[in-house]
Amino acid sequence: MKKRIISSILLACLATVSAQKKEFPKDKQVKVKAVLKKYVDIGIPGLALTVYNDETGFWSHAEGMANVEHKMPITPEHLFYLQSVSKTYMAVVILQLYEKGKLQLDDPITKYVNNEWLVSIKGADQITIKMLLNHTSGLPEYSTDPILVSKIIQEPKRVFDVSEMLSHIKDKPLEFKPGSNYNYRNTNYGMLSLIADKVTGDHVGYMKRSIFKKLDLDATVYLSKYNRENNLNIVDAYWDILLEGFPVNITKLQRSNVSSMKGDDGIVASTKDAVLFLKGLVSGKLLKPKTLELMQEFVLNDEGKKQYGLGIQYYDLDVTYALGHSGGGVGAGCVLLYLPELDSIVFMATNFNTMMESPIRKKAEDLQTDILMALFM
Repeated sequence: MKKRIISSILLACLATVSAQKKEFPKDKQVKVKAVLKKYVDIGIPGLALTVYNDETGFWSHAEGMANVEHKMPITPEHLFYLQSVSKTYMAVVILQLYEKGKLQLDDPITKYVNNEWLVSIKGADQITIKMLLNHTSGLPEYSTDPILVSKIIQEPKRVFDVSEMLSHIKDKPLEFKPGSNYNYRNTNYGMLSLIADKVTGDHVGYMKRSIFKKLDLDATVYLSKYNRENNLNIVDAYWDILLEGFPVNITKLQRSNVSSMKGDDGIVASTKDAVLFLKGLVSGKLLKPKTLELMQEFVLNDEGKKQYGLGIQYYDLDVTYALGHSGGGVGAGCVLLYLPELDSIVFMATNFNTMMESPIRKKAEDLQTDILMALFM
């Protein structure tokens, strides 16, 4: 984000947000619609968002196509891939189990998972649950292992077992001594899903009861090999594979890949449901106040700035800040943000590749900034 650009915007918002009543301002609606249309016109298949504020309630909008081939318009009611935003949901599950005394954050992970591929890693017994939560474990990345990537490419419709995917870190060295550094790794949250399975018997079922049902998230689904083919109203996924500015449909690969991932990914939701989740979290419906404070114990970077807490990222927006998470995939991308000083929550999502470079992605570098400008100017 271009901090200097949005600074004056957020300052103005701080002064006016309390005066907003009942409906999200129509002038901002017009601006947001124009921004989304601008980026759809440069080649992004579809974009959608929902914004919430206590004074104005919910407002949602979408532009573009959920399915380009059949010219199916995208809507906020479609289900969008949360990608790594799913990590916040996984963190909440672990922290709920911590509150219930089912586990301790300082427990070594080998107390719950003793798979041969894990114990093959020297020093794995020094890793704690908290180190997984804040990415200070030192575990290597599983999802970029060449052999695993090759399997996924050659079997695009296959849904892999989580443990099988994680096993690709076998015999690899830790990237650093546990607890001594920070490195964002999907492996950490895949491991957390196995720990939650050990404690609950089925972390997916537990999440459905303790989060989805508790917050009435009727448009949120945890994908698996059993439900991925159901008529779930999920947006199709697109990727500019040949880097020629021509997105192609890769839905089968995207859906199978996401269905394979647990803890670090795996969830799809409507834009409003994503906002409802974060609203429920920050309002204390899912965790106790002290646990929410614990969640905000952020790892600092070399400059002493906050980076990552227990399942949430810190976003420095210059004159204010946001808490939340972003997510990216070969056929999707999103960001879910809570701006405490503005008392606002926003979720933005697309059904286009946000992981790898492409001409379209390069043209869309300012997408999030432009949306925030339109929302809060």
